Amino acid sequence: MRRYLCISDVHGDLDALRAVLATAEKRGFHELLVAGDLCFPGPEPLETFRLLSHHQAICVQGVTDAALAVMSPSKVDEAAHDDAQRAVAARFQAARAQVGQLVLERLRRLPSHHRITLEDGRDLLLVHGSPEDPTEPITHDLDDEELSALIGDDPADVIVCGMSHVPFVRELDAITIVNVGSVGAAPNHDGGPRVAHATFIESTALGITIDPFVVPLDDPKPVEASAG
Repeated sequence: MRRYLCISDVHGDLDALRAVLATAEKRGFHELLVAGDLCFPGPEPLETFRLLSHHQAICVQGVTDAALAVMSPSKVDEAAHDDAQRAVAARFQAARAQVGQLVLERLRRLPSHHRITLEDGRDLLLVHGSPEDPTEPITHDLDDEELSALIGDDPADVIVCGMSHVPFVRELDAITIVNVGSVGAAPNHDGGPRVAHATFIESTALGITIDPFVVPLDDPKPVEASAG
């Protein structure tokens, strides 16, 4: 048996990442899989990257990872036309300075897709958005035709993704899609308590077990998440 802790969209929220890891470590896991958006725009991008590196996380590149690594700061400034955009531009500059050139280069080199062979011989594909387009999210409200288009012609048996910030598990034909939600940017409806999402995938020779969970960030005690 091999247990994978699957997360996404940490967005530089070190406290949320620590809360998820503290909860997950009570049960234990063998590998940490991260479906992109590691560092930006949260308050502690470098420390977040270091903690993921400490756990030898397998990461794919998210949209904000690519932007932070390759976008010209001057062009970001030029594109800012109101106070909100200028605040994002300032945070972009600060995050680049915080992480430094070495981490920026590592973010630039992150792959868009990563495949793992599971214990039952099936493939797991880790991607930020979708197999066909890593910058396009698989969301919970897609119909089968839309979902099939985003899966594309070279799917895996199990797709682990994020980007939409909303977790769900869905089957299409023989393919299992696991959107693991967000660690650092989970939707906060009606001003309720902040939470972080994560999912355990246990892999054995007989198949897989998918176990989503939610960590309340004001009390790192897991509560049950919906699997549908």
